[in-house]
Amino acid sequence: MLQPTCRRTWALRGRTPIQRAWDRRDRRSVIGCVSLSPNRRRVAMAWQMYPHNIDAASVVAFLRQQVAQHGRSLLILDRWNVHRAAVRQLQRELGSRLHVEWLPAYAPELNPAEQLWNHAKYSDLANFVPNDIQHLARRVGLSFYHQSRKPHLLRSYFKTAKLRL
Repeated sequence: MLQPTCRRTWALRGRTPIQRAWDRRDRRSVIGCVSLSPNRRRVAMAWQMYPHNIDAASVVAFLRQQVAQHGRSLLILDRWNVHRAAVRQLQRELGSRLHVEWLPAYAPELNPAEQLWNHAKYSDLANFVPNDIQHLARRVGLSFYHQSRKPHLLRSYFKTAKLRL
């Protein structure tokens, strides 16, 4: 969202940092995944940004692209209704090329993809006040680009979720 994520920061003694932002509710929606190759040597991420709320059609298109790129796929997803609707449609289309494992009902700490969002929101975009929605989209894209170029960081997302590689 265009509202900044306020985090603790450093400042000169007696000079409280102030963020000037107005009440704006514009936002972008992002879908993403962290992928691990079958031989477990390569870790990567993929993401797409949308100007609208993510719906089942958006998830289907994204997952279809990932399955086409990686061949037979194992998906580990949370139980968001949009994910479940998308998977039902994809399983009808792809059959045995797609295997799905569901995370427990509410367990973001088990989902490596949650670390993508946490790193972007609370590290790269902390205290960032965008000028407009395009400025926000560029910075989010830059955050994900930099994360995708750091395999050690992507591997740490699996370790944070306590998933052995």
